[in-house]
Amino acid sequence: MTTPQSQSMTLHLVGQGVTHSIAYSMHNYIAKSLGLPWTFHSTECASLEDLLKLAKAPTTAGLVVTMPYKNSVMKHLDELDELANTIGACNNVYYKGDDERRICGTNTDWRGVKGCLLEKGDETERPSAASPAAALIVGAGGASRAAAYALSTQLHCSTIYILNRDDQEVADLIRDTQKLNPVPTIIHVKTIEQAKELPSPYYVVGTVPDFEPKTEAEVRMASILESFLRRPQKGVLLDMCFKPRRTRMIKLGESLSWPCVEGTHIIGYQIEEQWRLWAGEEYIQKLNHQGAWDALMKAAEESKAINL
Repeated sequence: MTTPQSQSMTLHLVGQGVTHSIAYSMHNYIAKSLGLPWTFHSTECASLEDLLKLAKAPTTAGLVVTMPYKNSVMKHLDELDELANTIGACNNVYYKGDDERRICGTNTDWRGVKGCLLEKGDETERPSAASPAAALIVGAGGASRAAAYALSTQLHCSTIYILNRDDQEVADLIRDTQKLNPVPTIIHVKTIEQAKELPSPYYVVGTVPDFEPKTEAEVRMASILESFLRRPQKGVLLDMCFKPRRTRMIKLGESLSWPCVEGTHIIGYQIEEQWRLWAGEEYIQKLNHQGAWDALMKAAEESKAINL
């Protein structure tokens, strides 16, 4: 990495509705502990053009990209690595080169998904290469790509159920997952009757905002989710949304005895790879992982924006 580590630089979480983020405390702790004069900001970007302007600024050391730009930003970057191309979503922007910096994109969200899903659960029942299982993803947007990648290539889920109200979004997700190895079987579950015919999922991952279901389609999807969670078989449930920390999905899962992991932990499992790309390999050797996690969880506990 050739970004001048001696210069004052900025890192940004970019997207819409990001002011509630707790990531800045952890990232600023890391920068200070590594002796880097860098500061992390949560920066609202009303348009993709705003994001790209920030990405091109010479004082920007890296970006964490969130909704709604994980897909749309990709074609505007100078370079995408294999992970971004395979997953079909970019959540991390970093740089290569000195005089003419190249704006590069990757995906580290899948590391967060994998880490969270391995936090809990019975090791004797966990899916394996010898005994693959099904998983369930709620949503079919940018975050669902990282979840599908982690579930299929890392966690031995050969079949993935999708709960999503929009058929075209699911079709796009199926198209994108054809790049995975192995390619998972994607099943768009549209009715409770259809769900009843399917084996129970071991992993359940939420990838959508925490909104009260209102439309007929939203209510139907919520009912199907509950029908799966009410089954006696329990695996691990992760809701990637963390505003609030205790989402409707987390509360429902806990009430039905599912081991649940909150979305804030997604952030912690990505830090090593993010900072390797932003600052360089030599700095990773000095990274205080426990200190970073402590800063993250302290911010989570103190945040009035997500503890609703």
